[in-house]
Amino acid sequence: MGGFSGEGIVLEVIGAGFGRTGTLSLKLALERLGFGPCHHMIELIDNPEQLDRWSRAVEDGDADWDEVYRGYRATVDWPGVAYWRRLVDYYPAAKVILTVRSPKGWYESARESIYRATSFWPNDPLGVHRRRFVQRVVWDGEFGGRFEDAAYAKAVFIEHNDAVRREVPGERLLEFRVRQGWGPLCGFLGVPVPDEPFPRTNDRQEFAERVAQRQGR
Repeated sequence: MGGFSGEGIVLEVIGAGFGRTGTLSLKLALERLGFGPCHHMIELIDNPEQLDRWSRAVEDGDADWDEVYRGYRATVDWPGVAYWRRLVDYYPAAKVILTVRSPKGWYESARESIYRATSFWPNDPLGVHRRRFVQRVVWDGEFGGRFEDAAYAKAVFIEHNDAVRREVPGERLLEFRVRQGWGPLCGFLGVPVPDEPFPRTNDRQEFAERVAQRQGR
């Protein structure tokens, strides 16, 4: 049964879709709708304290989720998606959003962005720490070290999505493509539709520019 974090905030939305399915756009949308802050892998990249907190949780194997998500109302993307079953059980009132896209489109996007970016991080202690964490949780943890095998990686992606559909009760689950915009998301969350465009961000070019900026290039 879920509990409240140290700041009195409990997760209300759990993103169960893999990275590169529109998770950053969903993060921005959820924050615009009042479900923020929303956790995302960029939190770990930008915040060494977050990286340390998550590393301890992974090492312990029995995370205190209220501590891990202290101060957050929602989570999307990795590393949270790697623990979606635990989070769905721990926060029984939270709604679950499965962001989806075609397996082919997802794989090509992930390969050319987040997979390649792992090797670009600097070889200073923080860069090595990030690389080891992402390798353990994502590339080894989700894909068994076989992400470069496209057929295998796409099969993992498909089975993950199918598992979420099977295991999350229908009334708790929204299957969502970001191109659908505000309507389905706001209807699911029971909030008004904002009078502004749905945030669409982090395509491959924008991702590459962000990586280069963080490397000081």
